[in-house]
Amino acid sequence: MKLKYIVAGLMAAASFSAFAGDQSVGVVADGASINWNSVLGDGILSGGHDLITFTGLAPGMYDVTVTVTGQNLTFDAASNLNGNLADVGNIGKYHFVGAEAVGAPGFVLDLAGTAGAGASYTGTVTVTAVPEPETYGMLLGGLGVLGLIARRKAKKSA
Repeated sequence: MKLKYIVAGLMAAASFSAFAGDQSVGVVADGASINWNSVLGDGILSGGHDLITFTGLAPGMYDVTVTVTGQNLTFDAASNLNGNLADVGNIGKYHFVGAEAVGAPGFVLDLAGTAGAGASYTGTVTVTAVPEPETYGMLLGGLGVLGLIARRKAKKSA
């Protein structure tokens, strides 16, 4: 019985190395932050770029905010989210990237830079749905109906 737990633990530990380099992160448009990690070792910023694709969003408009911090690497000013250049900072041992985009699903973060020995980074993504124009129309219509009801009640009581 203990052998099953050991094998399951080894398989889980081995699966973490698959996150080095390019990866896909599932997101939900509920405004909650989702974290992901790179893993120490080869593959981080190999060829000068890592692509992180954010998946799992239904059709619609979304506001996506991404922050990435790292160590033993340097991020390049070419880092972007769907072509929108990111804010990049490399100050001493602190390295970070911040990016924001609004649009339809298909968000891809392109991290550019160079990695040293033992490089790693950690990221956080927050996705919120952008209300469609119909939502505002329904809101205004509802407020109009409430105003009409209040006006009629005021006339009846007068």
